[in-house]
Amino acid sequence: MDLTERTIEKTQIFDGKVIKVEEHIVTLPNGKETVREVVKHPGAVAILAVKDNKILFVEQFRKAMEKCLIEVPAGKVEPGEERIETARRELEEETGYTPLQLSLLKEFYVSPGFCDEFISLYYTDTLVASNELSPDEDEFVSHHWLTLDEALRWIDEGKIEDAKTILAILNYQLKLRK
Repeated sequence: MDLTERTIEKTQIFDGKVIKVEEHIVTLPNGKETVREVVKHPGAVAILAVKDNKILFVEQFRKAMEKCLIEVPAGKVEPGEERIETARRELEEETGYTPLQLSLLKEFYVSPGFCDEFISLYYTDTLVASNELSPDEDEFVSHHWLTLDEALRWIDEGKIEDAKTILAILNYQLKLRK
């Protein structure tokens, strides 16, 4: 059975600083038509940064949730920027650390029911303190260093709720088992 939806028409209904929203009229596999709202995102990276057996986290206020979240460092890919360079830049901006090496751990869609955001998750355990922090002008962060056991406990206690961060921690746990 072909499960593909065929797009008949696309209309951009919002063009923002970070995202665009499109309305798609589609034909369903059963021949009926419906409307899909699709959030277009430039993509992002996340970095699992480890030093002395501790994972580096950032804590920042997230307006959509109206609270602070604890996350691995991450950020949006800029036009024309290679994802690995985005990872290097974001880690330096948010934490003040430069990775000597980065390796790709996983890539995944964040919320495929309505958004095309695709995240590349990188790993580094070669951190060198760089210049002072240089976050975006509207970005305010604090830092946490946690062992894997502490991070897993924070997930269990609901202190870490961010999906990319949970995925990063679980991937680190799998990496250590190999």
